[in-house]
Amino acid sequence: MTDSLLHQRFPELTGTLPFLRLGTAPTPVRPVDIDTGVQLWCKDDSAYGDGGWGGNKVRKLEWLLPEARRRGARTIVTVGGTGTNWGLATARYGREHGIDTTLALVDQPLDEHVRAQLDRLADSGATLRFTHTKRQTVLRVPWLYLRHTLGGRRPYFLPVGGSSPLGALGYVEAALELAAQIEAGALAEPSHLVTAVGSGGTAAGLALGLRLAGLRTRVVGVVVNDTLALDATHIVGLAHRAERLLRSRGARFAPTGLQAADVTMTTDWLGPGYGHPTPAAATAQARAAADGLRLEPVYTAKAMAALLHLGAAGEFGAGPALFLNTYGPR
Repeated sequence: MTDSLLHQRFPELTGTLPFLRLGTAPTPVRPVDIDTGVQLWCKDDSAYGDGGWGGNKVRKLEWLLPEARRRGARTIVTVGGTGTNWGLATARYGREHGIDTTLALVDQPLDEHVRAQLDRLADSGATLRFTHTKRQTVLRVPWLYLRHTLGGRRPYFLPVGGSSPLGALGYVEAALELAAQIEAGALAEPSHLVTAVGSGGTAAGLALGLRLAGLRTRVVGVVVNDTLALDATHIVGLAHRAERLLRSRGARFAPTGLQAADVTMTTDWLGPGYGHPTPAAATAQARAAADGLRLEPVYTAKAMAALLHLGAAGEFGAGPALFLNTYGPR
């Protein structure tokens, strides 16, 4: 499938909201054989991305890279942790489409996963700037932006994780894709959809997209980042901004009426902070691996740990529950 489902639903967006297909859709859905107290399924977005990296960041870039090209940008300036999946995906797909990337990198705990990611970043062609702390990053990013501007390499700044109203459309698209899979009988409509939340764009896009698709599935966001405000009010606020973006580009649909009470956000599985491993996540990662599901310790293992606990506690009712695997190693 090469066309955007958003464009198919709202043809008026075709000329106003550019889209660049970077992965093969739809991503697979399958049952997961882990005892959670409820039937568990996975939508495996690790399979998404036809280039040098996969996962949820690629879906955001399908909307962000065309906008960068529309603006005539030659360099993307963005931020992330030293183990950033977002930065790596941006660098690799940006390079494929003629756009350089400069990354401002904030320290996170150095483990095997981060060491491997730093090696990948070094090979990605991105310019790496180790800004170490959030404060130093806030101070240095404007300077990096100005330097590229004065050097004639027109920059385009993207927030951490690509979690802007435009980037969130990647998971509006994914929610419409899920709705089509449900309609085709690939799975029953889930009662809950569990996803890791590092910057909010994936959860916000899902919340909006599920509403547009007419599904009652509730988004459960497992917060893994303690440096950003990622409560339900923030997530729904970003969803509303994405909704306004669609209207501003010509889409016509009734107001979704999405409210903070319509999504669930939990910080209970964060542990000491972003990038810090937890015993619960390690256990969840091992249990998922036994069923062939590859997770990592920063995002997806913590989300799975939350899902296993909530399922056993009866929080998902009759289910089924759907886990979104956002990790996309290549």
